[in-house]
Amino acid sequence: MRFSQFPLTTLKEVPADAEIVSHKLMLRAGLIRRLASGLFTWMPLGLRVLRKVEAVVREEMDRAGALELLMPAVQPAELWQESGRWDRYGPLLLRMHDRHERAFCFGPTHEEVVTDIARRELKSYKQLPVNYYQIQTKFRDEIRPRFGIMRAREFIMKDAYSFDIDRDGMRESYDRMHAAYTAIFERLGLRFRVVDADSGEIGGSRSQEFHVLADSGEDAIAYCDEDGYASNVETAATSRPDVERRAPVGELEKFPTPGVKTIADLCGLLDITPDRTIKTLIVEGSDAPVALVLRGDHELNAVKAQKLDGVASPLTMADDAAIRGAIGAGAGSLGPVGMPLRTYFDHATAALSDFTCGANEDGFHYKGVNFGRDIDEPETVDLRNVVAGDPTPGGRGRLGIARGIEVGHIFQLGAKYSEAMGATVQDESGRNRLMEMGCYGIGVTRIVGAAIEQNHDDKGIIWPQPLTPFDVVLVPINMHRSEAVREAAEALYVEMTEMGLDVLFDDRDARPGVKFADAELIGVPHRLVVSERGLGNGELEYRHRRDEDSRMMKRDDALTLVRETSIG
Repeated sequence: MRFSQFPLTTLKEVPADAEIVSHKLMLRAGLIRRLASGLFTWMPLGLRVLRKVEAVVREEMDRAGALELLMPAVQPAELWQESGRWDRYGPLLLRMHDRHERAFCFGPTHEEVVTDIARRELKSYKQLPVNYYQIQTKFRDEIRPRFGIMRAREFIMKDAYSFDIDRDGMRESYDRMHAAYTAIFERLGLRFRVVDADSGEIGGSRSQEFHVLADSGEDAIAYCDEDGYASNVETAATSRPDVERRAPVGELEKFPTPGVKTIADLCGLLDITPDRTIKTLIVEGSDAPVALVLRGDHELNAVKAQKLDGVASPLTMADDAAIRGAIGAGAGSLGPVGMPLRTYFDHATAALSDFTCGANEDGFHYKGVNFGRDIDEPETVDLRNVVAGDPTPGGRGRLGIARGIEVGHIFQLGAKYSEAMGATVQDESGRNRLMEMGCYGIGVTRIVGAAIEQNHDDKGIIWPQPLTPFDVVLVPINMHRSEAVREAAEALYVEMTEMGLDVLFDDRDARPGVKFADAELIGVPHRLVVSERGLGNGELEYRHRRDEDSRMMKRDDALTLVRETSIG
């Protein structure tokens, strides 16, 4: 591709609305252009990368025995009403009506549609197992689209759905998809982890997420290589501390704390650390508000909390009026001593003695609080997010915390949708049996952004070879004023193209610095520079995008290096 025939517009300045590295660089490098909030046009350069992702995904899905189809993006409401998700899915679901006032939605996912296909097409156990997949546009009406394509409203996703006669078969299909996903991310050259996860709105008995590791990742991952453990922080379990609690040394004392509303305020007043305090949060319950008690330096885990008996799901914090009506004090002065509400204590609180907490009276706190004396010994539960240094669930190591970008999620759905929608086949004895389903999603567009978050420097993108829009950028110096340079560059362009290399030939009449800066910004792995000085020695200037310096190489050696590292 000649740069002069490729309408690529790069930007020197960082767009004002770009928040993270991938968003900034994708706009600056001309990969995408914003149309509206959460909606982006993929420009030719970006589309080349996107198609490479799709190709790898498609090849591995086909290799795993999945069958590609293409389902409509617009789905009738009746299917979602059958599954019970029409009302439950909430405002993320973009609803619409056609000219006949029939209700539809723009699909954020396709469990209902594919289950309808299966119940119509599959009649016998002999047709199973089967796995349908598609690569298609989805729409989720995010309340606050942000981070460019990472949390856009419209995106491209690969979604697959397996159907089996029993749970053993479903687990085998799930394992095949796990292996296929691992192969996909390995082939794309990305550093990633597979973590246990919550199944969320999709549902099912088990799910795992695939995370590309990056400091900017929205998700926290708890892991321990020694124990072979990895989990999303949302689902990583904690246990009751295996330590003996210190005996009380102080008396219970109530003291005034005017203006103290937070743990930080309290610690500043008393010159103590947050791990010597307790915080009490009030959430909505199925019948009445519920109190959740954690150590002051720990963070409530909403996924865990909303599964507790009597706690409303999704988890919702009680408002001030409800708190005052139930306790007689406002948030910031609450504590477990004399708490009139149903109360859950986090495991970590059980190790505390002589701690400080609210007194359930505005402007007052207690210090010197102890279990067994001032509060009944608690039956603790898992309420919090894990932190670095926590023991693993297996007890054989300590957890580390990394940031990750979720790019894939696989689910063991079981019969959730087939039961709701009557998707059955006849088994060997002629009885109708519900099909066991699995669901497997990959964020195709999100992979592009995640790859940039993991591979960049202050000059621009550094594509892994499998994702690069071009294999090599060819930069002639002053070709419009040197016949020798022009002829050599043209010949080199033809030769590399015939080798099967995807070449970006920068034939623009522009200064070398401009060409080099654009090449670094768009991240092409290999750069070859043709100059009069190099031609005199039969050499080309070579530089890999990850290298600090260029080096002179014999022409044939440079071509061999580029071909072998690009094509193999």
